[in-house]
Amino acid sequence: MPDAPVIAARQGRIGHLLLDRAGALNALDLGMIRAIRAALDSWRLDPSVHAVVIEGAGPRAFCAGADIRALRALVLAGAHEDVAAFFREEYALNAAIARYPKPYVALIDGICMGGGIGVSVHGRIRVTTESGLFAMPETAIALFPDVGTTHILSRLPGALGMFLGLTGQRLAGADAVHAGLATHFVPRTSLAALRDSLAAEGVAAVAAFAETLPPFSLAPHRAAIDRCFSAPTLAGVLAALAAEAAADPWTGETLATLRAHSPSALSWTFAALRRGACLELEAALAAELALTGPVTRHPDFAEGVRAMVVDKDRAPRWSPPTVEAVNPDLIEAMLRA
Repeated sequence: MPDAPVIAARQGRIGHLLLDRAGALNALDLGMIRAIRAALDSWRLDPSVHAVVIEGAGPRAFCAGADIRALRALVLAGAHEDVAAFFREEYALNAAIARYPKPYVALIDGICMGGGIGVSVHGRIRVTTESGLFAMPETAIALFPDVGTTHILSRLPGALGMFLGLTGQRLAGADAVHAGLATHFVPRTSLAALRDSLAAEGVAAVAAFAETLPPFSLAPHRAAIDRCFSAPTLAGVLAALAAEAAADPWTGETLATLRAHSPSALSWTFAALRRGACLELEAALAAELALTGPVTRHPDFAEGVRAMVVDKDRAPRWSPPTVEAVNPDLIEAMLRA
């Protein structure tokens, strides 16, 4: 089916998955999630499939995440069970990838955000090119880092995961390897040859194509990240950034980024990431699933997607408008839901 949103095919020793929705930056809908899961299930016990390789169609994106416009439309229509079904099946796929018995290899070229990280980061091998662009930008649209990343981000070095989760900072390909979201760096010009080698030789081919990493662009800020984002409260994070802003313009810019995001989303994200540090992956996914209900019903979600994705005026009207005005009891209740 050449027009299918996911093309699953056998290529030599691998099962190959192509996310084939380039016009939408390969954003995931429920049909795509089900197609990926069906392919994985069919190859699980097939002795001729030694590994699974997933990549995205087109030069712009591996996978830009979930089809957030469609989810917003469901929320506005009151179809909350359909929203829950999407997240339930997406997270089940994330768990299935994590426990898949065969090597699962993601070839990441272009945008890899949100759900794109979900269908890559839980695999054994995550190859990125210099064009890879990784982020969990959910606080800008009043969601939270999900697809198991409350577990993953909380285990990155120092306070890097809290920084990435709260700010939605984008990481170019090599930086994603430094951070731990990817495992190997391969130039875009070598990606097709790597795919062919994987089909012919299996996953041992990756080592021959991987190149030495350039320096981590966040290295000059790592100490500040650890100092500021290891604070035990969100208010403490903001205060630490403000205290260093005069001496370090980067911390002032980071503070401004946070202040532009949904105050409620920052609050529930901070709490979810701290909770995720104490949970194994499947428990973290279950906790995330429970949180999606109250989060998508919160007025900031529809407003954030409107401002950043639908109308693109970049002028969301958050409710409440500041972190200081967020009711901590409400956030705690949302995480207990």
